[in-house]
Order: sequence, then C-alpha cells, then structure tokens
Amino acid sequence: MLANFPAAAYHGLAPAAWHWLGAITAGLAAAPGPESRGHADPVAPILIALVLIAFGAMLGGHLVRKLGQPAVLGELLVGMLVANAAYYLHEPVITILREGETARAILHAAMTRSISLAEAARHLLPATAHTERLIEILNSSSGAVAILVYEFVDNLSRIAIVILLFLVGLETSVRELRKVGWTSFFVALLGIVCPFLLGVGGMRLLAPDSPLNVALFVGVILVATSVGITARIFRDLQQEHRPEAKIILSAAVMDDVLGLLFLAILSGYIDSGTVNFGAISLITVKAVAFLAGSIGIGVWVTPRLVRRMARLEIRNLKLLFGLGIAFVFAWIASKMGLATIIGAFAAGLALEEFFFQELKEEHSLRHLLSPLESLIVPVFFVLMGMQVKLETFGDWRVVVIAGVITAAAVAGKVLSGLACTSPLSRLAVGVGMMPRGEVALIFASVGKGLGVISEGIFSAVVIMVMVTTLLTPPLLRFALLTPGRTKLNA
Repeated sequence: MLANFPAAAYHGLAPAAWHWLGAITAGLAAAPGPESRGHADPVAPILIALVLIAFGAMLGGHLVRKLGQPAVLGELLVGMLVANAAYYLHEPVITILREGETARAILHAAMTRSISLAEAARHLLPATAHTERLIEILNSSSGAVAILVYEFVDNLSRIAIVILLFLVGLETSVRELRKVGWTSFFVALLGIVCPFLLGVGGMRLLAPDSPLNVALFVGVILVATSVGITARIFRDLQQEHRPEAKIILSAAVMDDVLGLLFLAILSGYIDSGTVNFGAISLITVKAVAFLAGSIGIGVWVTPRLVRRMARLEIRNLKLLFGLGIAFVFAWIASKMGLATIIGAFAAGLALEEFFFQELKEEHSLRHLLSPLESLIVPVFFVLMGMQVKLETFGDWRVVVIAGVITAAAVAGKVLSGLACTSPLSRLAVGVGMMPRGEVALIFASVGKGLGVISEGIFSAVVIMVMVTTLLTPPLLRFALLTPGRTKLNA
C-alpha cells in the first residue's frame, strides 16, 4: 500500500513546491458554484491540466537530456512522481488521471446504465480502501470535473499515439526494408524469438494459473525495439557510420513491423474470445493485406492524387493531406479489427516515398509535424507515467515480475547479437537492440485497454522500459569504444 512508501521521498521536497501543487490541483478540481455555473467554461480545468502536463514533460525531458538520456525517460518519471505524490496528498483530479482505463470504464458504465459515477465505481471495482477513495471523489463536486479532464487528456494521448506511429512510419523506408541484409534479418529474428520466449516462459513460471493471454502479451511487449532511442544514442556517440549501427537500425525496424503484426493478431483473438487457427489466420491476412495495400496506395495512388490537389493551390496541403491519410488509415484499421496504430504506421509507410522524393523542395512532413509532436506526444508518456502505481510494488510479486521481465528484455535482445559474424561487435549489436521506449509502452497500453495487462504488470513494464533505456547508452559506449574495437570506425 502507499502507506508503506517512504515518506522521506516526499519530505525531501520543498514544502513550498507541494503547497503550489496542492493549490493548483485544488483549483483545477473545484467545481463552479451555483451562482457562477452558467458562466463557467468546462474547458477551463482542461487547459490548466494541459499546461501542467506540458510543463512537467518539458522540465523532465530537459533534466534527463542533461544527463545524456532520451526525453521520454524524463516524461515518464515526471508523470510517475507527480501522480503518486498527488495521490499521497489526496488530490482528486490527478487521482482520477492515475486510474487510466478504470476511469474510462466507470464513465462508460455510468452512461450506459444511467447511474451516477460513484455507483458505477461501486459496481465495477472490488471493495477496497482505494475504491472507497475513488467513490468519495466521484460523489463530490470535483468528481465530474475530474472525469471531464481525464476523458479529454486520455483522448488526446490516443491521438498522440496515432501521430507518433505515423512519424515512425514516415521515417521507415520501404526501399531500405527491401535492401536489409541477411545479417540484419537474423538479428531481427533472434531479437523477436528470444525475448518473446523468455517473456512467455518467465510469466508462466511466475503465474502458472493466470490466463495464457497475459504471458503472450508480455512476450509481445518484449519484442519491440525503440528505433528512435537507438538512433539517438548512435548520433550522440557519433558512431552512426558504424556497420553495427546500420544492422541495429534495420533489425529494429523489422522487429517493430513484426511486433505490430503480432499485436494485431493477439489483440484480435483476445477481442473475439477464441484462440483458433482460423481466427489467427484471418487477422494475419488482414494485417498483411492492410500493410501491402497501404504501400500500394503510397506508390500508385498518392502521387497522382496529391498532384491533382496541388493544382487547387490549397494552403498547407502536405500537412493536411498527411494527417488526413494517417487518421483515415487508423480508422480503417480499427474497422478491420486492427489497432489504430497499425493504420497510422501503414500511412507513414505509404507516404514516405512520395513526400521524401517528389516534394524535396518543400519542408518535409516530419518537419511540419514537429510542433504538433512536441505539443501532444509528451502527453501520452506523462499519462503513462501517471498510471504507474508505486503502491503496487508493496506486493513482492509485482517486484519479482518487474525483475523477471526486465531480465528477459535485456537477455533476449543481447542474444540477438549472436547472429553477427566477426569482425562485428556482437555485444554492441545486442546492447543496441535493448531499449524498448515508446513502442513497448504503446503495446502495454493496448494490453491494459483490453483488460489483459493488470496494474501491477503495467507498472513492471514501465520500469522495464526505464531500465533498458538507462542501461543502453553506457553499455553501448563500452561495447563500441573498448580497446580493440575502435578499429571498426574506419
């Protein structure tokens, strides 16, 4: 329980800072009184929440970059620390934000059954002290405001996921994928098989009585490799020209593509409630057909369509068309029973060649989307950090799960380096495949939304992401720059 969390962690912070946080969140939660209700704008508390999230993400990202770490780590840490501190201080709005999918389920139950939010919480949640605190908040004047803020922030974070995967697709060249060598292929293959088997095996040993879907989803989460984090590390080390770097980045792209395919398959048969070859085959065919069709659209349809639209001299055509395709593809993927992020990634693949080859004279779509990415993508990571409930680590089983899946995540990717041949550094390739980053968090959030990933496992996954992200830069520096290996720089 949170009561067991060390109070010194809070007492070490300046009292003025906590007073400031309490004042802001109390003001954010305050519902308008009867005399002002007609003049209150419901968007006002949402605006304050977004300012706080954006400021926290900016501050956290800045601090960890000073330490040589990617900004995503700071965004996760800020969300985790602020949300758990606010929960300890009984702040209502952040307490609801911290609930994640539970808050959405409560809202859905209240709307469909025509009951109050508090009654919906009582029906859905087990009778615990934590549930009683949620019911108390939802019964108060702050309850409706807290749910309103959560619904908007959650929806915004979902849009952020779509944009993030769209950008990943834009940075993934179909032509380069076709040119991937056998070394990259075998590294990617081991990078998928090893962590998946270790993750599934570890979960089955720890929880043999739990549904198989839980172990399978953890295995899929461990498959992902963060292309962005790995590329950033190589650039920071000025080692991007190394053959190891090219192999790692190519293999990481393949891991993410196959990981998205596995996610689509697993999500599909979890939704259907059946596990059979026919259902898996259908989902696989849908995913492959969707990706192939998307690439076909990018090669044949998109250039002709945009050239005709360009004659209309529409302002900001590239930005509007790019986002439009991303959102439409995400919607189509959802209608086909696939994850929306599959559609967004496919849209990026579809537009990559045209926008990077046909319109070189203009700003790239990546450049145009950069302000939007900076504004809303951190919302997703801060919200994910907020949903890490530190009190779950009061249960030794959660701590054990975190340790096991982290060990499986590290070992599984390090083993992938065995696919390399001399004089390449197997250790450098394996370590470079380690960071999970945003893709693993997205997979975990999908699993949480499906009800497969519990609060404890979700918290353990976030810790795994942080550990692998923290370990990679120093280990990769060691693997690349140790005496006897620097000759590969030539």
